[in-house]
Amino acid sequence: MAAFLGKGWKYPIRVNARGGLDWSESEASISEAIWIILSTPRRSRVMLPAFGCAIHDYVFAPNNPSTRAIVENEVRTALVRWEPRIDVIGVTATAHTDAPETLMIEVDYRLRSNNAAHNIVYPFYINEGPK
Repeated sequence: MAAFLGKGWKYPIRVNARGGLDWSESEASISEAIWIILSTPRRSRVMLPAFGCAIHDYVFAPNNPSTRAIVENEVRTALVRWEPRIDVIGVTATAHTDAPETLMIEVDYRLRSNNAAHNIVYPFYINEGPK
């Protein structure tokens, strides 16, 4: 089962004390892959322009229920397409209580290999904060 979950460079890429690269495996690898998918704007990778998540198209959108619903749909669509090791259970975007320009995107997912449930919260800044 662990081979299915994968092993890859730790995100962000780090050099360890021995001069080599740090690696992540299993659940940590999946969590980091989700973070990479959500933080990569579509069309930003020359060789794979479809990779990433379209939430970055809504950076200056108003923080209202319509925008939050669109963001939830874009996150779900990106994860279903780019992360085959999980089943997306739910995606919820809520306004941060102390910073209304920030959406807190909560992703609940299940690992396909062992049905273990996990979640990740990704902060997404839709507007410039107060000056």
